[in-house]
Amino acid sequence: MATGLLALLDDVAAIAKVAAASLDDVVAQSGRAGLKAAGIVIDDTAVTPRYVVGFAAERELPIVWRITLGSLRNKLLFLLPAALLLSAFAPWLIMPLLMLGGFYLCYEGAEKLLEYTMPHAGPDPAAKPVGDALAQEDAKIASAIRTDFILSAEIMALTLATIDADSIWMRAVVLAVVAVMVTVCVYGLVAIIVKADDVGVAMAASRVRTPVFGSVVRGIGRGLVKGMPGFLKLLAAVGTVAMLWVGGGILVHALESWQVNAPGHVMHAMSDAAAQALPQIAGVASWVAGAFIAALIGLAVGLVIVFLVHRIVQPALGMRGGH
Repeated sequence: MATGLLALLDDVAAIAKVAAASLDDVVAQSGRAGLKAAGIVIDDTAVTPRYVVGFAAERELPIVWRITLGSLRNKLLFLLPAALLLSAFAPWLIMPLLMLGGFYLCYEGAEKLLEYTMPHAGPDPAAKPVGDALAQEDAKIASAIRTDFILSAEIMALTLATIDADSIWMRAVVLAVVAVMVTVCVYGLVAIIVKADDVGVAMAASRVRTPVFGSVVRGIGRGLVKGMPGFLKLLAAVGTVAMLWVGGGILVHALESWQVNAPGHVMHAMSDAAAQALPQIAGVASWVAGAFIAALIGLAVGLVIVFLVHRIVQPALGMRGGH
């Protein structure tokens, strides 16, 4: 009896070790995939606050919550099963789809950059809603979820390409963990951003009796109110750059997988040169240089796609181009 119990305990301990190793593997692979998707996460965070501009303050968090649920639905109900089916039956399609996503990111980044430098008239997702408030809210949420679907598809494709596991269950768990982690991070930050000005107004109007502490609180509140418009512009600019560097990086990596190594050699050479020039911050310098070259490649590709879309594709389809 004792021998049987000891054998059972040994089996339980072995299972626990396997489970712990699997958990560590999930955490490690989820972390790597999350870092790969960081640029898209930044852009998603930069884009989403625009969809709540113009609505009453009490509607801002409910709108963010509805977009969050839509994002989770996109990732878990549609994109995760599609990614698993691809990995099981058509893994050769993952890289081409990833490249399509890279082309899209380059196009969007270049389009936004052109919009900053050469603004043109067109629909603005941040425009103040008119007409029926509920219909306007539903329309903005639907637009935000459509945009999220494209960015989420790229996040899931990047995650799938990063996962180093043969088990379909491991791939499913890592994809689900990344999906939830990214969604919580993005829309948690969005909620903080859209309510920061309201917090600032409340702090600026606070009646804290301690003179010094009260002055500090009111000063921080006024700073939040005045600083948020500039911060949102900065965030949008960072999101644009992130799209270009992630899109360019995806294309460089895809080309390397097909033995087209010249762009990758340039990027790696610049990274090495930056690390040697600034040995005190070699890691940061190397990353910045590599991201800069990837962004330049992404911008060049994006400008070509913008030209093709606005000067050839849209006229051929009888559509009006924006640039």
